[in-house]
Amino acid sequence: MKVNYDKETDVLYIQLNNSAIAESASDKPGIIIDYGVAGNIAGIEVLKASAKMEKPLKIEYEVM
Repeated sequence: MKVNYDKETDVLYIQLNNSAIAESASDKPGIIIDYGVAGNIAGIEVLKASAKMEKPLKIEYEVM
């Protein structure tokens, strides 16, 4: 998994795997879900991220 935040464009992208993107869908304004060929979620893109989250530059990672 990779997380990328571009301050210039204010876009947060969470890449869940290395699947080629076959389809993208936007169920909510500013949230784009990328799907791989097998239909699994490959990535999540958040447009205008700073308006949708408190701290787009802060990442917490937890393994349980």
